[in-house]
Amino acid sequence: MSVVVVGLGQLGRVFAGGLLRVGHSVIPANRGDDLAVLAAAHPTPELVLVAVGEADLQTTLAVLPDSWKHRVALIQNELLPHDWLAHGLTDPTVMSVWFEKKKGIDARPLIASPVAGFGAALLCHALAAIDLPCREVDPRDALLFELVRKNVYILTTNIAGLKTGGTVAQLWAQHESFARQVASEVMDIQGALTDVRHDREALIAGMLEAFNGDPAHGCTGRSAPARLARAIGHADAFGLAVPTLRALTG
Repeated sequence: MSVVVVGLGQLGRVFAGGLLRVGHSVIPANRGDDLAVLAAAHPTPELVLVAVGEADLQTTLAVLPDSWKHRVALIQNELLPHDWLAHGLTDPTVMSVWFEKKKGIDARPLIASPVAGFGAALLCHALAAIDLPCREVDPRDALLFELVRKNVYILTTNIAGLKTGGTVAQLWAQHESFARQVASEVMDIQGALTDVRHDREALIAGMLEAFNGDPAHGCTGRSAPARLARAIGHADAFGLAVPTLRALTG
């Protein structure tokens, strides 16, 4: 009944609190901790929740002990299958997190967070205990759609917000045409990264559902310039023009 939580930032602490509330022991792994030493002491946890930021995900997965790899759960933004397949993780639990947690402020959900995999029921149980909605989805096509949907939301709002500022409601009400252009190029990139032709109207509808969940949500944050740079890097790798995104770098 123990869960290792790798990364005790804002999100990691939310999950740790929910897991403790439902009676699980939480084994923390902080930055700089030797995961091999921790795995030797706790070789068979029920779940290993990797809660580091997306910038630290690849380096963390690269040093993840083999004994833990079949129990991994991932919750990062901009997550896609190639991120875990590159490290030999074939069937992790994956959640698209749709709640926001900032320092000094309680976690606030936009919509229910979808999750798939062997640990889905446990994570939903933990979140429900702290009043955060969660839903289990199929680990195949449904999960991929949900990951791309979140990516379209966060990349479109962050990148478009570099020009427009304001809230997501204002972005759509006052700059819909521009937002659609950004979203279209983001979807081009997501399609290339996943080698799947996604339902674009369904993705736009999914993005708008999240807009309605928190209309006052600000478009940009500190990570917006880095997200734009990563998106253009992906576009370069696949030979995509993305003129709207490139115009925002000038």
